[in-house]
Amino acid sequence: MAKRKIRNPQFLEEYLHNLTVDRLKGLAHNIPIQVPTRKDDIVRLIHSQLMDPTRLQQIWKELGSLQQSAVAEVVHGPSDTFDASAFRAKYNGDPDWGGSGYGYRSTQPSALNLFFYQKVMPKDLRAALKEFVPAPRDFELQTATTLPESVPLTQWHWQRDQGEPEEVELIDRHTQQMAQNDLLTTLRLIEAGKIRITAKTKRPTAASVRTLGQVLDGGDYFPPPDPDATDDIWGPTEPGAMRAFAWPLLVQAGKLAELAGTKLQLTPAGKKALSSPAHKTIGKIWKSWLRTTLLDEFNRISEIKGQTGRGKHGMTAPAGRRKTIAEALSKLPANQWISFSEFSRYMQASGYSFSVSRDLWELYIEDSNYGSLGYDGYGTWQVIQARYLLVFLMEYAATLGLIDIAYIPPAHARLDFGDLWGIDDMDCLSEYDGLSYIRLNNLGAWCLGQTSTYTPPQIEAQQLIKVLPNHDVVAIERLPASDRLQIERFARQSSDQVWKIERKKMLEAHEAGLTIREIQTFLEAKSAGDLPQTVAILFKEAAKKAAALTHMEDAHLLHVSDNRLARLIANESTVRKHCLPAGEQHIVVPAKSFSAFRRAVHDLGYSLPPLI
Repeated sequence: MAKRKIRNPQFLEEYLHNLTVDRLKGLAHNIPIQVPTRKDDIVRLIHSQLMDPTRLQQIWKELGSLQQSAVAEVVHGPSDTFDASAFRAKYNGDPDWGGSGYGYRSTQPSALNLFFYQKVMPKDLRAALKEFVPAPRDFELQTATTLPESVPLTQWHWQRDQGEPEEVELIDRHTQQMAQNDLLTTLRLIEAGKIRITAKTKRPTAASVRTLGQVLDGGDYFPPPDPDATDDIWGPTEPGAMRAFAWPLLVQAGKLAELAGTKLQLTPAGKKALSSPAHKTIGKIWKSWLRTTLLDEFNRISEIKGQTGRGKHGMTAPAGRRKTIAEALSKLPANQWISFSEFSRYMQASGYSFSVSRDLWELYIEDSNYGSLGYDGYGTWQVIQARYLLVFLMEYAATLGLIDIAYIPPAHARLDFGDLWGIDDMDCLSEYDGLSYIRLNNLGAWCLGQTSTYTPPQIEAQQLIKVLPNHDVVAIERLPASDRLQIERFARQSSDQVWKIERKKMLEAHEAGLTIREIQTFLEAKSAGDLPQTVAILFKEAAKKAAALTHMEDAHLLHVSDNRLARLIANESTVRKHCLPAGEQHIVVPAKSFSAFRRAVHDLGYSLPPLI
C-alpha cells in the first residue's frame, strides 16, 4: 500500500518519500551507483549518500560553478527556499537544473536537484552542507565616477535586426541645492495663497502644478507640453509634471502646510521653515514621507489598472516599500553614479525585496481578463517593483535632493514589458521609464544616516544682484525663482529685472515673519558686498520703527458702564494686579490673568460678560 504524502516536510527523508519512483530514479542517476527498483530502497540509497559527509562533499564538488553558488546562497542565506529571481539578478544567469527544469516533471534532473525539492533545501541537508560549503561572494555593485554622454534606446525584439539602436543624450540634474531652493519657493507660493489642492485627494490642482512648475529651480524634469500643439496619437509619450506635483504633497506630509478651504496655508512649522536651514527641513520631510499615507507612488503608473476598487485592498502599505528602498539607498557609496538597472539588480540580489500587491490578478494592462498581471511571467520584478522604484526615486527622493539623477525621455527607454498583453501601442510602461542613473549625494548621505553632518556642495560665489543708492535692486543675471519670490516680499517690481525697496512692503514682510535684519542679510549675500549708505539708513530706520511696537500677550478689553466704576475696579487692591486702566471707561485684562480677575470681580459683587 502506497504511503501518503507527508504534509509540510522538513527533512530530507520526508521530501524523498513525497517523490514519485520515476523522479527518484532520475535523481539517483546523478549518484554513480546501481539504482534499486523499489521506492523505499531508492529513498534509503539517496538519503544515505547525502547524509554521509564524505559523499555529500564529493557530490557538491562535482557541481558546476553556478550550481555551487545556488547551494551556497541558500546554505548561508536567511531562508531554506531558493530565490530564482534574486539569483539571476546577482549572477546574470540561472544554474543548470537539467531537463525541463527542477520541477517534478523533469525527466533528466541535474545533480543540483539532489539539494532542492520544489526550490526548498531540507533542514538537515542544509545543516550538513554548512560544514564545508563556503559563503557566496558578495554582490559586486558596478559604479562610475562620470556619466556617459548618451545611452541607447531599447528595441522591440522584432527591431533588433534593423541596425544599431538610436543614442539619446542624457539629462543630468544635481539636486541638492535645487531641492533647497524649491522648498523655499513652494513655501512662499503657499504663503501667497497660490497653491490649491483637492480636498479629497490632497493633490495639487492642474493650475497649481503649472504655477509651481514655472518657478522651480531649472524647471521640472521635462518641459510642459506645448498648449498650441495638436495632439499626435502616434507621437512619443510626453511626460507630465513630476517635481511640481510632488512638492505640495511633500510639504503636507512634513506638516508644513495644511488645507484651508481650497488652498494650502502654512502651519507654524511651515512659517518657521522659511527661516530655518533648508537641509534640516528636508531631512524632516524625508522621514515624514517614508510614513505618509497621502499617496501610493504606484498610483502614478497609470498604464497599470486595477489599483482602485477591489484591487485597492490587495495593495501593500507603501511605508514598508519605502523603508526597504531607503535601507538599500543607505548602503550605496556616496557620490558614485549607478545605473538604475544596476540598483534594481542590487536590491534583488541583496535581499531588499518588497511587494506592491498581495494579489497580482487584480492588476492588469488594458483588459482585466487578458491583461492580468497574475499570469505566470507577467507580474515580474521588472514590471511591478522596478516601476515603483522609478517613481519613488525620480519623483520623491530626487525632488527632495537626496539623489542626483540622469535621465532621457521615457519613450523606448525601457522596453522590458514586451511579453505583456495589450501593449501594442505603448512606447513606455510609465512616464518615469527614462531614469537611467542615480547618485547618492551629500544631502542623501546625511538624511540616510551615513554621515552625522551635512556638507553642502562647493558652489562658486557669484554676484547675482546689485543694490543701488536709489533703493533699486537690479538682477545681474536671471535669478532663481526662490530669490525672486524673496525680493518680491519687500520690494515692488518695476521692470523685468529691477525691483524698488519700499518701506511699507518691508514692514508688511516683517509682520509676516521676515525680520528687517534677514532682509538686509539676504541683500548683502546676493550682492556680495555692503549696501549703499542710503539703503543702510533705510534699513536702520525701518528696524527702529519695526521695534517701536511690541506684542506682549493676548488680552481682553472690557467696557465699564461709567468712569467712576471703572476707576473703582481698576484701583481696588485685589483687582488691580490683574488689569490695567485704558481710558475713562475701559479696562484691559491679560488673557492669562482673566480667571483671577473674574474671581476678584465676583468678590466685589459684579459679573463679567460671556467670552465670545
